[in-house]
Amino acid sequence: MGKGKYEPTDLERARDELFSHIRRCGVLEAEDGQREEWMQDTVEFLAERYPNLSRQELGELKKIGDRYCRPAIPHGEADARDAWEEVETDEVTAA
Repeated sequence: MGKGKYEPTDLERARDELFSHIRRCGVLEAEDGQREEWMQDTVEFLAERYPNLSRQELGELKKIGDRYCRPAIPHGEADARDAWEEVETDEVTAA
């Protein structure tokens, strides 16, 4: 077994860069149409930066980015936390 340093693949680097762009650009707060346009432009940009990525890998990047931007559980929305706290408070009061 070698003791060499792990080198991330181009897909892993592109994925990490995509997540970084999503967090910095504020696209999570954008409207759906704007988000879709932004994602398409960003994946095209990543295709230029990582020319070894296949069309399938670029499709995976877009899918990963779309899922991150529209999670099943919202990214830290105060409303969700407030609703959770209300349920906990009601349960404590009822006990």
